[in-house]
Amino acid sequence: PLFRAAGRAGLLAKDGVSCSMCHQIQEDRLGTEESFTAGFVVDTVDAQGERPAFGPYDVDEGRTLVMRSATQLIPSKSKHVQDSALCGSCHTLYTHARGPDGEVIGEFPEQVPYLEWRHSAFYQTQSCQSCHMPELDQAMDISSVLGQSRENFSRHIFRGGNFLMPRIFNANRADLGVTAQSQDLLLAAGETEKNLTDDAAELEIEKVGHTAEGLLITVKSTNLAGHKLPTAYPSRRAWLHLEVSGENGEVIFSSGRLREDGSIEGNDNDRDRKLFEPHYATITSADQVQIYEPIMVDNQGNVTTGLLSAVGYKKDNRLLPVGFDKGEAADDIAVRGRARKDDDFTGGGDTIDYRINTNGVTGPYLVTARLYYQPIAFRWARNLKQQQAREIERFVSYYDAFSNQSAIVMASASSRIP
Repeated sequence: PLFRAAGRAGLLAKDGVSCSMCHQIQEDRLGTEESFTAGFVVDTVDAQGERPAFGPYDVDEGRTLVMRSATQLIPSKSKHVQDSALCGSCHTLYTHARGPDGEVIGEFPEQVPYLEWRHSAFYQTQSCQSCHMPELDQAMDISSVLGQSRENFSRHIFRGGNFLMPRIFNANRADLGVTAQSQDLLLAAGETEKNLTDDAAELEIEKVGHTAEGLLITVKSTNLAGHKLPTAYPSRRAWLHLEVSGENGEVIFSSGRLREDGSIEGNDNDRDRKLFEPHYATITSADQVQIYEPIMVDNQGNVTTGLLSAVGYKKDNRLLPVGFDKGEAADDIAVRGRARKDDDFTGGGDTIDYRINTNGVTGPYLVTARLYYQPIAFRWARNLKQQQAREIERFVSYYDAFSNQSAIVMASASSRIP
C-alpha cells in the first residue's frame, strides 16, 4: 500500500538499487567520510536527458543517442566506476542508536568492509570489484541494441556472503510477491556458496601430538578475503567445529557442532541472549567454541542484536585480512575483546590450540576440523521474538524452515594420530 500510494516514485523505490543509481554516482567526494552512508553525489540539477551515466568505455555518438533516448541518461566515460571508493560510499554504513524519546545517543559502524580493505594489503593490489564483480576472460557485447564487444567486462553479479535469503525468497515467492525467476535466485545462492567455499578461507591442522592427558591439536584459519571474515552486516558469523573420533568412529571430543535449529552446541550466546563466547587462544573443554563474530552492545553495556540500540562492539574477532595491523587499526575497524592480546590472531588469520582430555581412550584418532559460516546467526532470528508483529512471526517461521540449511562449511581439514 505504501508503494502504491507513492505512485511512480514508490514503484522505483520498491525496485531497490537500480543499475542507473550506481552509474550516476559522480567522482566527487568518493573515498572521504562525506561520501559514507550513501553520501555520494549525483546530478540533480540538469534536466532529465542531460544527466550523465558513467562507465569505463568510450561511447560513440550513435550509441550515445540510443542510450539517451532509452534511459534519459548520457553515457560518459570515467574510470571512477572501477574504484573501490564507489562501493565504499554505500558499504561504509553508520547507524544511530536512539534513546527512549527518539534522541540520538550513539553512532555505530554497522558495516565497514571498505575501511577494513583500506587497512589491508589488498588496498595496493585488488579492488572490491575484482572479487565481487570479476572480469570475463572474453569480449562481451554489453548492449542488446547496437552492441559493441568490450574487453575486461566486469560481471554484475555482486557476489557476497548471503546464500540463505535467496533460497528463502524462492521458497516463499507467492507469499512475498517475488518476481525474480526461481532459477536466478537459486543460481545466485549457488554462486555465493561457491565463492565462500572456493575463495574465502583455508583451514589447516598445523600439528598434532600427545600430552599427559590426551592430545594437543593446533588449527590455523586463513582469511583469503580483502576484508574481515565475515564482514558487513553483523548477523554473520564463522566458527570452528573440531571433532576427534576413536578407532571405531566414536566421538571422543567435539567443540562447535552445528545443531538442526541453526544454533551452535556449547555457544553461550545461542543459549542465553545476554551472554557470548569470548575469543580463545586455547580450548580445553567441549563447551568452549571459537566463534569469529561481532557482538554488539547498547549504551548500558548489554548484548544486543538491535541496530537502533547498538553503540559499539564488545567483541570483534572476525578473521583479519592479510596486512591488517590490529595495533594500528582505527576505532571503527578495531579488534575487540580477548583477540586484541592473542599474538596468534593477526592479519591473515588465527591459530588456536585444542588441549583435549581423551579420558583414557587410546588411539588411533581421527581429527576433523571445519570452518563454518552462517549469514544469519541463530540469536539474530531468535531475538526478534521479543517483539510481537505479523512480519516478525512470518520471518522467523521462514528461518526455522531453513535453519538446518542456514550454515555451510567454508573449509575443512583432517588428520590421523597414531
